[in-house]
Amino acid sequence: MDEMKLPTRAENYNEWYNQLVLRAELADYAPVRGCMVVRPYGWAIWENIQKALDARFKATGHVNAAFPLLIPQSFMTKEKEHVEGFAPELAVVTHGGGVELEEPLVVRPTSETVIGTMYAKWIQSYRDLPVLINQWANVVRWEMRTKLFLRTLEFYWQEGHTAHATQAEAVEETERMLNVYADFAKNEAAVPVLPGQKSETEKFAGAVSTYSIEAMMGDTKALQAGTSHFLGQNFAKAFDIKFLDENNTLQHCWTTSWGLSTRFIGAMIMTHGDDQGLILPPNLAPYQVVLVPIYRKDTEKGPVMETITRLQAGLEALQIRTKLDDREEVTPGFKFNDWEMRGVPLRLEIGPKDVEKGSIALARRDIPGRDGKQFLPAAGYEQAIPELLSEIQAALLGKATQFRDDHIFEVDNYADFKDVVENKGWVKAWWHDDRQNEAKIKEDTRATLRNYVPNVEGEGVCFLTGKKTNKIAYFAKGY
Repeated sequence: MDEMKLPTRAENYNEWYNQLVLRAELADYAPVRGCMVVRPYGWAIWENIQKALDARFKATGHVNAAFPLLIPQSFMTKEKEHVEGFAPELAVVTHGGGVELEEPLVVRPTSETVIGTMYAKWIQSYRDLPVLINQWANVVRWEMRTKLFLRTLEFYWQEGHTAHATQAEAVEETERMLNVYADFAKNEAAVPVLPGQKSETEKFAGAVSTYSIEAMMGDTKALQAGTSHFLGQNFAKAFDIKFLDENNTLQHCWTTSWGLSTRFIGAMIMTHGDDQGLILPPNLAPYQVVLVPIYRKDTEKGPVMETITRLQAGLEALQIRTKLDDREEVTPGFKFNDWEMRGVPLRLEIGPKDVEKGSIALARRDIPGRDGKQFLPAAGYEQAIPELLSEIQAALLGKATQFRDDHIFEVDNYADFKDVVENKGWVKAWWHDDRQNEAKIKEDTRATLRNYVPNVEGEGVCFLTGKKTNKIAYFAKGY
């Protein structure tokens, strides 16, 4: 295989993904099994995700704080369902400073317990509510089967934790943050997610209800790309988070938590990528435009570099993120392939003829080959290039939405269900809730109930049991 060439997605989707993450220098394997090193290019994507989400969090009244990495083990046992759900994934510190600890410390898998402890200390009255806090952090879950970005022992995320005076406010918060995630995914990442509530089987350990955004990857598998949990009073009772209400009556708070992680980078890779590599949405790409000077003689270099440097300065003034590739040790062809693999949305090429004609040669990453190439007058680029980036952003969302919709099938019997999840994509079907039947489907087909379609009207017949139901669910094999 050509060193520069990736395996195709049709040949080996799994290996295409693994090789792409490494070759595009998004991440690398760490010395500790199951951990990853996020490289600068991958971290730049995460920084852009952080900026987009953080602005949305602050616009909805949330503030950032930081809580400890180490949690007393006893905290993890206070909420029964929570400890049972996380027990197999915990990393535990038993020694510190050369001596055995009196109480082992858990490396946080999530922070409900430690944050709940602090909320119990901070909240006294209804005047202290709501508390709307988010933290950007790393967490550790002892996963057995790992994959860069998608599932690693340690990963980076944000986790929001809120406390409210009423059930209605907490439910409203849970749904609001789900919609924030869905808006971010669609409008920044061009990933057309489907938001909805999880089944009882698939909900977060300790939650009353869990909501998720589900994304379809390029191999039609599902990826849970973000979650929002209504925790009821479960953690408030476990950690004694109480307040005096307006009638001077002591009440337990109602709490929520919600998170989105570096796994979302994997979602972007697999939603948009092609056999040449990454295709990054302009809104989140580390570089939106790469500029490649082309010249053969030293006499050509001066005018070309002068023109391209001026063009770069003009783009930067428009707040467009650019990269000038002035490497002299590699050919223009190598550069083209390299930036295609890295998924930069727009490539601009300037050679001596372009300088003479006052034109810019450009290539759109979302349209492969000759079809994506065009010439632009240098005069007026200030309007044309931002418009092109917006066009690329919209085109990626349109293409991903069409792909998703083309691979969701409605079924009314189990034989068709099996055929779809094995060979075609996702099932959307009437479903009568039943834990045993949900487990049977998972065992038979490895497909899981991803989430329920919200706001269903009327009723139908469950494809498996024939019972009447008012719920429609998505099923798919997932990551």
